[in-house]
Amino acid sequence: MTEETTGSSGLFDKYLAENRIFKDREVLRHSYRPHILPHRKPQIDQIAAILAPSLQMETPSNILIYGKTGTGKTASVRYVGTELEQVSARRGTVCRVVHLNCEVIDTQYRVLAQIAKLILGEDDFPSDRLRTHIPMTGWPTDQVYAELKNQLESVAGVFIIILDEIDKLVKKSGDDTLYNLTRINTDLDRSKVSIIGISNDLGFKTFLDPRVLSSLSEEELVFPPYNATQLCDILQQRAAIGFIENALDEEVIPLCSALAAQEHGDARRALDLLRISGELADREGGQKVSVEHVKKAQAKIETDSMVECIRTLPTQSKIVLYCMLLLHRAGQKIFISGEITRIYREITPLLDIDVLTIRRISDLMSELNMLGVISTRLVNRGRHGRTKEMWFDTNTDKIWEVIMEEQDGRLAQIDAELLVTMLR
Repeated sequence: MTEETTGSSGLFDKYLAENRIFKDREVLRHSYRPHILPHRKPQIDQIAAILAPSLQMETPSNILIYGKTGTGKTASVRYVGTELEQVSARRGTVCRVVHLNCEVIDTQYRVLAQIAKLILGEDDFPSDRLRTHIPMTGWPTDQVYAELKNQLESVAGVFIIILDEIDKLVKKSGDDTLYNLTRINTDLDRSKVSIIGISNDLGFKTFLDPRVLSSLSEEELVFPPYNATQLCDILQQRAAIGFIENALDEEVIPLCSALAAQEHGDARRALDLLRISGELADREGGQKVSVEHVKKAQAKIETDSMVECIRTLPTQSKIVLYCMLLLHRAGQKIFISGEITRIYREITPLLDIDVLTIRRISDLMSELNMLGVISTRLVNRGRHGRTKEMWFDTNTDKIWEVIMEEQDGRLAQIDAELLVTMLR
């Protein structure tokens, strides 16, 4: 058949050819839930021990779980929750696990409505009475709370409510949601509720009323970061399912593990490195993933996160960064705060924008350093005092490109080449 008759130019044919790298790339994503979680058995056993009374229709203690991103908190809780529901079903008891992501569902109304929706969203528990579905907006909060209690009572069981990223809910909406949920058992006769809060931020407890904190944190668990050896085991487990046999060079998994271990033992970072390394090799039409692919993957991940960071900077921060880029393009690989301030004051009149104080400009430089956009160090210059030296560790071409995308286009209107020539 010709191109005209098929309506296809064969653009994707080479990608649909026999795969030499991946067997199932989905197992390398964060959303995949393995049957076994390496190096988290102590934490899983602790969670299971705390939740076990629910199988006897008793109320388990509430739990607060802490740990850095990628330490297996959510995966472990989901694993225990799945096991709990399966055992409960075999025993003929009602034990349900409800999972909410508070980064998305971050108000009291939406949390209560979503819990009710998840409880009665399935037809697992037939009822003769007409179910009332709570709208996602429009009701008074006390009416939503009352209807949630009615729905819990109609099912009559033990409910484990997982509030993932609980700190986001508290910081946005306060602790009223937690206050109501931790006291809901006093208004229930036939059902019981237990709360599991998951957070990356130990400090979020300072936002809680002492009464809420005491009832919420009956049990506290901390998930430690993975070390390089543990990350290696996790990647080996996923690679055995996700990659075709012999598709990885021997050094690939140890390198991904070592790089991720430097990033606070983040298993997500390790999985991203391994998956993107495989994708790069696949796009090149290669038959093996090599160390070079891992290095390219690391650079890509860092560039992608850097680009998003720079794109969302406030206008004044972009202007300070623009001044640094001008100096860099003029051949100054290391520049000082005084030079940046001087250029800033020269170009701000061209941009029709308020001129910041030296102190505020210095604060913006510090923020760029904290975000990893630049590196800085304090240098003692004797009787001239101390000054801050700055430089770029990454390729500045992509940073320049993003800066030039600024929404109102003011920076793009400046004759950058003229300024660079003047600075040389």
